[in-house]
This record gives sequence, C-alpha cells and structure tokens, in this order.
Amino acid sequence: MKIDITERVFHFRQPAGTSRGVYTERRSWFVEVSDGERRIENRRLWGKANVGECAPLPDLSCDARPDYAEVLRGFCDEVERTGEIPYEAMRSYPSMLFGLEMATTHHPSLIIHSSYSIPINGLVWMGTLDEMYARVKEKLDAGFRCVKLKIGAIDWQQEMELIRFVRQHFSTEQVELRVDANGGFSVEDAPRRLEELAKYDIHSIEQPIRQGHWVAMSRLCGMTPLPIALDEELIGVNTREEKVRLLDIIRPQYLVLKPSLHGGIRGTTEWVALARERGIGTWLTSALESNIGLYAIAQLAICLYGSHITFPQGLGTGQLFTDNIPMPIEIKGDKLWVM
Repeated sequence: MKIDITERVFHFRQPAGTSRGVYTERRSWFVEVSDGERRIENRRLWGKANVGECAPLPDLSCDARPDYAEVLRGFCDEVERTGEIPYEAMRSYPSMLFGLEMATTHHPSLIIHSSYSIPINGLVWMGTLDEMYARVKEKLDAGFRCVKLKIGAIDWQQEMELIRFVRQHFSTEQVELRVDANGGFSVEDAPRRLEELAKYDIHSIEQPIRQGHWVAMSRLCGMTPLPIALDEELIGVNTREEKVRLLDIIRPQYLVLKPSLHGGIRGTTEWVALARERGIGTWLTSALESNIGLYAIAQLAICLYGSHITFPQGLGTGQLFTDNIPMPIEIKGDKLWVM
C-alpha cells in the first residue's frame, strides 16, 4: 500500500461570514491510496474510491496546527506499514482520521449502489442586512423548505428584523427556520435572546454560547423555550467516557455532527448511538469540505439514517467554491442527490 498526499486550496464564490470571522479560501489535504504501482481512478463508490479529504478548519478544529502536513504524513506512513488506521492514536486528529477512513474504508454498508436524495437546509451566511435579505430570498425562490441563518455578526435587532420578515411572509409549515449562533451569545444575554427567537417558531439554535461552559449550557438546555443543538461543544470530546459525561451533564435537544470535527466516521457513529440512547436528535452537516468530503458525508448520512431521510441535513455546501472537484452529487431544489 502507498499513500500520496496532495494539498489544495479552494476559493469561495463569496466571503463566508461567521461569528468567528470570514472565510475566503479553504485548504484541504487529499490522501490517495494506491497499490504502489498504479493509482486507482474509480472514485464513484466511496468503498472503492481510495481518496479521502482531510480538511481542518482554522481556529476551530482541534487538529488544526502549523505542522498539519507533517503529522498527517506520519499517520499515513503507519497505515502504509500496518494496513490499519491507528484509531486510538488518532482520536485527537478527527479531520485526518476522516480522510483516512474515506480512503481506506471497504465496509459494504458504506457503498451506495443506487441514487438517493437527501433533504438539506438552505444556508444563509452572515452579512449586512441587505445581503442576508437577498440570500434568504434566493434560498426560498430555489424551493428550500428549511433555511438556516448564521447569526451573531451584525446588530442583534437587525437580525431579529430579518427573522420577523421571513416569518411575516412564510409560516412554520412553509419554511422551517434554524439559526446558528456559533457561540456568539454571552452567558448573560443568552436566555433573553432565546426568548425573543422563540416568538418566531424557530426549529432550533446551534451553539448559543461558547463551548466549554457546561454548567451554563446545561441550565440553558433545561429552561430553553426552543431546542438547542450542540456543535462546537463536541470538538475535542473524543473518548466514549467524555461523550457520555457531556451528554449526561448538558442534556441538549440535538447534536449537529461534522465528521471532520467530531471523530470521523467511527466517532460520529458513536455520537449518534449515544444520543439515540438518551432521546437526543442528531443531524449531519459538512465542515466546508470540497465535494470529495461532502460526498462521503452524504453517504454516511444514508448509512446512519436510512435511504428515506426526511429530516433536513446540512449538506448544501457543494456550491460554495468556484473551483470544486466534480463528484456524482447534485443539488436539485432542496435536495442533495447522491448518484
């Protein structure tokens, strides 16, 4: 076995704003497994693709580090020697683990033999009020029945004005609204802001306060007027024991799972199982990977939730880049088709 690593930078069609800053480009490392003599070019089926994407998010991923390429090379060398992924050693390197799992997984249940459609939410990035109005209208015109708004970067009253506008024109039955604060609320302001949001039939809010404040988050989840979904809170929580402790202390209503951030395929599957045991809902979303990673996450969603998914997933990011990699996935209306 031989593993080659290729670095590539993707460019956003428009700046992607979050409460942590603005992304204009995205760096990924691709691991490609070959038999040592020739590269395997069939990328249609994940289980036979032999290509994986390692895509850490700066200032967010627990394995985003200056020596990322060197550490990844070291893990690839070990896989070359042993033919096995060193899962225990890679628990703290989820984006690297996910890429290697993509490139080496041959489990039959992870190979898609038919075309499937997955409902997705329309993602509206932060921007000025006028920009966000235009983006919301674009998603609704495209037929999305679930829209997710990134909030926390502009004036709070302007963001509430945008949410009021959507609700004045579209009922809960017509459009499901999700919001993602990316930890942008203070512990003191969060209860009041949740009360304000609840007036507009919001489906859920992701990560209202910054991660690491388990007691405060537990209080919020216990008294919240709208469901809370954990996202950043799960980063760096890598062992089963840590996961159980977090879920039992905070007791959230949902988990939003990104394999590149939350333990790769194996770690994400474990999160879903533990959540189900506690009556906690889950859905998958991308961490702004290219179409290579997005394709793998879509397949994982089908494996975890079945071929007739009705709950919108966060997999509408394939059109973000001007220079994405062609893959057999396509957005039609509010669905991602996996072919």
